[in-house]
Amino acid sequence: MVKMVSHGKHITIIIQQLNKFNPENQSMEDFLNESAKMLQTLNVSEDKFVLETLAGCIEYKSLLDVVVNAFFARDGRYCLISERNLYVVICYLATFQLEELGLQHFSRIVKSLDTVKMHKFLRFFFNALYLNTWIKDEWSQLYDSQYVKENWIDPLLRWQPKVQQLIEQLADKLSNRTTDVKISTVTQPKEFNLTAPKPRAIPVPLPIPVLEKSPPDLLLKANTNQFRCAAMKPEKAEFELQNTQDNMKSRPAFQAQKIQSRIDNLPIKLNAAAILREGALYQRKMEQELQRIENLLQGTGDPSEFLEWQKQMREKDLEEQLAEIECRRLRGKLSHEEAVLAHQNVIQENKKKADLMREEKAELMHEYAERCLHEQKEMRELVEKVVEGHKNAKQAKLKLQKYKQQIVQEVCEENRELLRQALEEEEEKLKKKYELIQQIRAIESLPILKHKFVDLTETGGHGLICEMSIVELRERLALLREAQKAAEEEKRDQIIQDKQAKEQLLLDKLDQISIFRAELGRAAALKQEEKKRKSQSAERQMKDERILNLQRKILEKAMERKKQEGLLKITPQKASTASRKDSLEWNRWKELEESRERRFKTLQYGFMARETAQKMAAYEAARSGATACILRSEVK
Repeated sequence: MVKMVSHGKHITIIIQQLNKFNPENQSMEDFLNESAKMLQTLNVSEDKFVLETLAGCIEYKSLLDVVVNAFFARDGRYCLISERNLYVVICYLATFQLEELGLQHFSRIVKSLDTVKMHKFLRFFFNALYLNTWIKDEWSQLYDSQYVKENWIDPLLRWQPKVQQLIEQLADKLSNRTTDVKISTVTQPKEFNLTAPKPRAIPVPLPIPVLEKSPPDLLLKANTNQFRCAAMKPEKAEFELQNTQDNMKSRPAFQAQKIQSRIDNLPIKLNAAAILREGALYQRKMEQELQRIENLLQGTGDPSEFLEWQKQMREKDLEEQLAEIECRRLRGKLSHEEAVLAHQNVIQENKKKADLMREEKAELMHEYAERCLHEQKEMRELVEKVVEGHKNAKQAKLKLQKYKQQIVQEVCEENRELLRQALEEEEEKLKKKYELIQQIRAIESLPILKHKFVDLTETGGHGLICEMSIVELRERLALLREAQKAAEEEKRDQIIQDKQAKEQLLLDKLDQISIFRAELGRAAALKQEEKKRKSQSAERQMKDERILNLQRKILEKAMERKKQEGLLKITPQKASTASRKDSLEWNRWKELEESRERRFKTLQYGFMARETAQKMAAYEAARSGATACILRSEVK
């Protein structure tokens, strides 16, 4: 039987060593060897008991963690996690060392520790209900159930009545504990010595003015009719809506008109770049016009037929573009109907898939239960094999320890040899450095000539062809400065001459631009008068077979969708919501159609006006160009 001298000290050492142990970086044999060396340095008397307890806590860690984890989850929710190893040690002693220690020594160990913690843990661990139920089941998952019952659970149940007496002693010790409460003196407040304020004079109340009461019938009428202006009778609302629609129909279609402005007559300040750019533009236009007149004189055809054909083609392209837009709109509506039908079909398919998934889930649950039973059997067999393997592990541990000691000795000898070689190399390097420092100091001690006389008329004596003295260099630099000043003066005169030539060119361009603007203003006035005499063509309605086919398909899909909704048995509230959505959608499509028709009319009118203006401008330019050419020929 182990003699316990200083129980609290031994338990503290065990807890400290368990806190240092890391199974990932250190094996249990090395850790126990280091712990033994540490105990020898501390002169611990019961080192055997400490080492056995350390080894047992590490070996049966998974078994002890079951109890300690449950204790922290239930009764030890407010205990510190840093004290976890304390409960691990007490649980190991109670489970594996209670027969060897005896109840007397075990109670001494418990009483040497914190009373509250030990009372709480022992009351939890030696609960007969916990030992017979979940503790036994959890330990049976790690080891054989028969072995657990005979070697661990039954001894704990035999010791349970005696340990219960120890728990009662701890409870009595907690109840009889007295604490000295220090009574602190309370500061007594005192009133401030303030001057008493003078009483305020009570103001005389003003008389309340008497208002004339309005008749009650007028007030009642005003309250009942306060929102009458916002409400409208249904007959009057329908009449107003009908009048608004008639007025909209009677109004002529909106026709965009080009804003007439006279921007050319506004004075604009032009810079040099704008003058040159506008002059080049008018020069290019004049050359194009002369080339066109020469082509007409040589017998080329009038481009009016080509312009007419181009106009027809553009109108045809515009009609096709509008038809394509209408087709895209109807295709979008058709795809919406198809999407609604597809959504309804997906709902039905999802219902079928849900039924299949329920059946598959039931089958999988049955298979999972069978698999769990099979895994439990395999786990029990594996536990038996592990228990047999633990018996043969001690011999292998001793061999491994001897092999490691031999490797450590060899490594220590190699380290000594390497250290000796490194020291010799370092001594040689220090000797070389010392000699080098002595040489540098000897060189620094030699005298140095600090004064040197310089002759500015002599060369450096480097043996170069371009070598010169400082005096010659200064003379050459003076000559270069004079040449640079002469070049700058010449360049300044050239810049002044170029600037005067550019100003004269800008004045000539301004005269030419004023002449061209006057001619263009007269041509624009003639064009405007000709445009006012022309009448606009009537708007054209278009119809396309593709649009009619798409509208027919949309109606068919809508009928099919309504039949599908009837099959799905939609509730009346949902049906009313769907009909309201359909009406809103129909109104939205109708508004889109009206906006596109207005846009088409605007585009058609603008396109025809633009074509007419281009044709008239070409005609006026041709007529003015021909007249100018005839006049020039007569003058010649």
